[in-house]
Amino acid sequence: MTNKVFLSLHGAIYGLFAIVLFFLPSQVWPLYGVQIQDQYAYFLSQHTSIFLGGIALVAWLLRELALGKVAKKLILALLLTNLLGVAITTYAGVKGIFTGFGWSDPIFFAVMALLSAAQYRKQGALYTNHGK
Repeated sequence: MTNKVFLSLHGAIYGLFAIVLFFLPSQVWPLYGVQIQDQYAYFLSQHTSIFLGGIALVAWLLRELALGKVAKKLILALLLTNLLGVAITTYAGVKGIFTGFGWSDPIFFAVMALLSAAQYRKQGALYTNHGK
């Protein structure tokens, strides 16, 4: 897929999660086995939306990057972010923090990491073929 499609998709997915965790934390987190028991936990979910939304905005605003070092580094950053997501959410599942639907998170991050890795590998071929 092109960088524009990849970054648009990545940005849209992260943006959706940011909106959901900001507006519906009391409905969403129990699906993962996590309870929102007070205003502080509610706010922490909303606070998490800052970072998810930030990733979404960076991907979305830079989706016009076609080739080059900046595009490759952006996609590498997204790949590493998704790998960090795999590690942290797998830890939450193993420790029993995430239960039920919570096991979908490591799978989600793994899929996003695989897509990011494929896009990253593609950057090397595109970058080389265009002599930049």
